[in-house]
Amino acid sequence: MVTGVEISPREAEVLELVGARLSNAEIAARLFISVRTVESHVSSLLRKLEVQDRRALARRAPTSAGAAPSHRAPVLPAPLTSFVGRVSERTELAEMIKAHRQVTAVGPGGVGKTRLALAVAAEAAGEYADGVWFVDLVPVTDPDMTATAVAGALGLGEQPGRDMTESVVAALADRHALLVLDNCEQVVHGVALLIERLLARCPRLTVLATSRARLMVPFERVYAVPPLSLAVDGESDAVALFMERAAAVGWPLDPPLYDQVAAICARLDGMALAIELAAARYPTLGLDGITIALSHPLRMLTGGSRADERHRSVRAALDWSHALLEPADRALLRRVSVFAAPFTAAAAAEVAGIEEGMADEGLIADGLARLAEQSLLVVTASPGGTEYRALETIRQYGTERLAEAGELVDARSRHLRWCLAKATGLAVVREDWRARFDLVADDLRAALAWAAGQPEQRTDAYDLARHLAELTYTRNLTGESQRRYEQAAALAIDPAATASMLRQAAAVAGCRTVGDDVYRLHRASADAARRAGDTAGAAADLATAATTAFRFSTLFVRIPPREEALALISEARELAGDDPAAQAAVALAEAGVLADAFGAAQGPPGNAVPETIARAERAVELARRTGNPLAESAALDALTGAQSWAGDTFAAAATARRRIMLLSSMPISPAGTHELIDALSMATEAGLGAGDVPGARRWARQLADHPSLAEVGHRATCRLLMVDALAGNVDEVLTGSVRFLDAWRRAGSPARSFLRPAATGVAMIHGLRDDHDARREWQEVLDQLGTTPEHTYGYGAVFDAMLLLHHGQAPEALERMAPEPGHVWKWVTWIWLHWYVALRAEAAVLAGRPDSRDRLAEARAVVAGNPVAGAIVERAEALLDDDQEVLLATVDAFGAAGCPYQYARTLVLAGGDHAERGRAVLAGLSLAPMAPAPTPMTTSER
Repeated sequence: MVTGVEISPREAEVLELVGARLSNAEIAARLFISVRTVESHVSSLLRKLEVQDRRALARRAPTSAGAAPSHRAPVLPAPLTSFVGRVSERTELAEMIKAHRQVTAVGPGGVGKTRLALAVAAEAAGEYADGVWFVDLVPVTDPDMTATAVAGALGLGEQPGRDMTESVVAALADRHALLVLDNCEQVVHGVALLIERLLARCPRLTVLATSRARLMVPFERVYAVPPLSLAVDGESDAVALFMERAAAVGWPLDPPLYDQVAAICARLDGMALAIELAAARYPTLGLDGITIALSHPLRMLTGGSRADERHRSVRAALDWSHALLEPADRALLRRVSVFAAPFTAAAAAEVAGIEEGMADEGLIADGLARLAEQSLLVVTASPGGTEYRALETIRQYGTERLAEAGELVDARSRHLRWCLAKATGLAVVREDWRARFDLVADDLRAALAWAAGQPEQRTDAYDLARHLAELTYTRNLTGESQRRYEQAAALAIDPAATASMLRQAAAVAGCRTVGDDVYRLHRASADAARRAGDTAGAAADLATAATTAFRFSTLFVRIPPREEALALISEARELAGDDPAAQAAVALAEAGVLADAFGAAQGPPGNAVPETIARAERAVELARRTGNPLAESAALDALTGAQSWAGDTFAAAATARRRIMLLSSMPISPAGTHELIDALSMATEAGLGAGDVPGARRWARQLADHPSLAEVGHRATCRLLMVDALAGNVDEVLTGSVRFLDAWRRAGSPARSFLRPAATGVAMIHGLRDDHDARREWQEVLDQLGTTPEHTYGYGAVFDAMLLLHHGQAPEALERMAPEPGHVWKWVTWIWLHWYVALRAEAAVLAGRPDSRDRLAEARAVVAGNPVAGAIVERAEALLDDDQEVLLATVDAFGAAGCPYQYARTLVLAGGDHAERGRAVLAGLSLAPMAPAPTPMTTSER
């Protein structure tokens, strides 16, 4: 119960995490629910607590959640055994992370770096308002995947248009937190680059890393983790650890044995891992047996890296433990070291079968159990059965043993084949697909990292890279998917395969809204196609690159100039020959570049409309002949633009709907998804331009719910916000704007032009509510997004005019829309033409302009057939003629068109009892009362 308001336990959890400034994606990951469910709870809390935005909701969290802690609980793994000793080390390391923003705890494998870091982080958690985050980098074998691992720990997903590093930086930019990066040694370069970015842009973040080697960066402060203290004045952390672990396995030691235990710990150099292994052997060997085993000649490795002082003690302990194994178990230990992630007995039987007749799963399971008893494997229960995992130091030890035995290539090759089989099996997506992929993903990456460097494995490496690209795309890891497709292209032996992979990479880049990469990759695929002798394919790639430069110009950082695109088209024409697909691609490029069918940023200020339509229609016809729905959809997009430039709003809407129908039965693919998202966007906008508000909202809702946009709420909701703002669906705008703003800020506040209409619409809604603080906040968002001609003359004029008319400022509204549509045609012709001319006519009537009748006639001719714009014009004429019957007829028209704001506005304009009803509807929409409208002059008064 919160100030008399009943909230559910789940809502209380969500409220607490909102107060902790987590994003919806982070909350979903923490509570194991979907992002959409989180949005629903946030919307419910906004309504129940009667607050208007997420910021206000966060301020209610401490009181509302009741038991909400003042600091976030540390996001740390729970050790299964107690932490022993190290009082001085904990104090020293804690002081270092207070004084410095990046500290690396350095020491040999097995010295206890991780446990010390966990202990210090847990004790320091209360000092960090946004908590402690722990990232285990053990499974990461590729330095480029470091940011992905951190993003996973933070609960972040892929951000189209941004790499994972930028997503992590954006998420932590304003956090006062401690980030613990554990086991950095195999990805030092990736960690160093990531930390440098984090420290530069996250001023209140502290990073504690553990590694066998220094990161070797200027900002690093190193803490050398010493071995456990040996016997000094009767006190020894090493002895305390040994006795604690021996007691834990049911064999407590008597105090008189202290000196003997101390001698063993000294022989082990105080190394925590070695001591733990020795203590685990106490029940079977006793102290005397352990002492004898430590004298085994294999306790020390010599030669090469084995003489490295940092590793000598751990290797001594591992050598000793290894020497106690039967030969079959030794072979099993070294062969399962190829697994980067937890594995099952069945997987081990397939990858690490010992000898003929020994690959039986039962025998392997028995061997794994013996290794687990020796503390060489960790056993965990999972939904898929018992899983085993080797600690990283032991896994690396096993890998070295593989090399010594001359088995490394064979074992890695078996692991590669196992990974290929797993990847192939994942091609069919089932209900448990995500969990199954996550279980093997790190192994797929590790196998690929090895195979990519083996010339004799190049074919299998190519296949695995291609599979991993497809799988990561399905997993919505689009940034990695694009990299894997590019990796597959580099590994392909056949240049035709290279071209194919580069085209797939370009499609994924399109899904990520990275126009520069789409352009680069199509040009690269053209080069590969030429090498393969596929001149038609090269022509299509070059033409597609040119089309991309104009069709998606708003997605570029560096917009290719028109001259560059023209040169690509010229080259494509020469190569196309009589190939239908190439000719269709060239025709589309000509429509987009020569006739500017897409209204590109680098396009000319005016279009020769007949030429634009002719070129677009030719592109559609040629694409249709190819039988390729994706090519036809792209050409229809050009025709949609051409029809809009011609002022044929209804034809543009019909063409946009045709694209949806064409793509509806397409199988899921990067290119198909990219095309579908664009088609839904265009259908939304074109439908809204034609006055089909319910249809536009239906397409916009599909966009908002599309799984590939789940982690980019600003992109997912921008069209829906625009529709709801124009319709007057206030609650939906307030709820959706929370998701938009949160996701946009976490994405680094990108200045994308397609986001501006949504932000303008939200600002207008707050203006209609007289919420000046919220409107000012959204004006700041618009300032960051930037001002464009579309804002000045298109959607900006429409939204501003609606707000001015609401406040009774008809002359100001008319001034805001002063330019004739033909003078600023490119900015209003698209979806804003009907809204612009209808509101402009209404403003003229309410401002008492003597030419109002003429303006109404002109507007009626333009908007004929548009249910919303037509009703606005009818309402304006009824006001001019003082025709109450016609005026009230428009009330029903607005209701049927799905426009509650215009419905209420018309009732208020009707006056009398109708005005009371209208004011009640406005109040129900949480909107401020309308200012009294001026009485238009009658014809006789003029």
